[in-house]
Amino acid sequence: MSQVVTLEVTAREERAEGVLALTLSRPDGGRLPDWTPGAHIDLVLPNGLTRQYSLCGDRWDAHRYRIGVLREPRGRGGSAYVHDRLRVGDRVGVGGPRNNFPLVPSDGYLFVAGGIGITPLLPMIHQTDLLGAEWTLLYGGRRRASMAFTDELASYDDRVHLVPEDEHGLLDLASWLGTPRPGTKVYCCGPAPLLAAVESTCRDWPPFSLHVERFTAREQAPARDEPFEVELRRTGATVTVTPGTSVLEAVRGAGVDVLSSCRQGTCGTCETGVLAGVPDHRDSILADHERAAGEVMFVCVSRSCTDRLVLDL
Repeated sequence: MSQVVTLEVTAREERAEGVLALTLSRPDGGRLPDWTPGAHIDLVLPNGLTRQYSLCGDRWDAHRYRIGVLREPRGRGGSAYVHDRLRVGDRVGVGGPRNNFPLVPSDGYLFVAGGIGITPLLPMIHQTDLLGAEWTLLYGGRRRASMAFTDELASYDDRVHLVPEDEHGLLDLASWLGTPRPGTKVYCCGPAPLLAAVESTCRDWPPFSLHVERFTAREQAPARDEPFEVELRRTGATVTVTPGTSVLEAVRGAGVDVLSSCRQGTCGTCETGVLAGVPDHRDSILADHERAAGEVMFVCVSRSCTDRLVLDL
């Protein structure tokens, strides 16, 4: 994980059914690190759990971060702690911000959000609107009452299309994405089924038109089940990675401290340079051309397609 600073919860608001917005500030009122739309932070809770949340406030506010936290009934305990235990005045650790989901220049944008996936898109929409670019938001949720931040989106009028499932059914992706639009970038964040559907619908769009962010790792079968060796070029050690052991665990077992956070290949903390060998990319961050280049990997989940990898560690 990146360097962790202590911040204080200065506001706590319910923004929809099951969604809390937390505002975090430095206890001394000092300036926070700058960030760009699409960035996220590591939230280190008092009970020791670490979770990643997108920044969804005003990027020009140098003294406050805002995140949205959905209560996950089948989660691992982080969101439940935030909802049930965290109060104004409590202090938390914060690492980052980091951005694996940057907003790239374009003449136009189509934003697609599912549920809490609206959070990284909010600052993107604000930035796009400031720049005067064309944009549209398609925002789906189970019920209107469960869709967060709709009040903030109301001022954008007919550029925002709210689609509560209990009123209108699922998002009509074919109508919005079925015909490629040159010069338009598609940004999508939400649950895995939505991302899969958007990826399928956008298969005929020009390369690099679609940008997605995943809150949970994409399930993938490993390329091989055999052990492989990892050479740590800077430290001179070589370790064997066995099935059931991650590269991260093997490297740490050799005494090399690698920063990590999510352990799912979604946050980007453990990015490591690859000097030789072919990584088996199992993260949910890299684009296809970055995977093909094979210059970096995320050692918490990714493995090796070859008998040997050489890492810049």
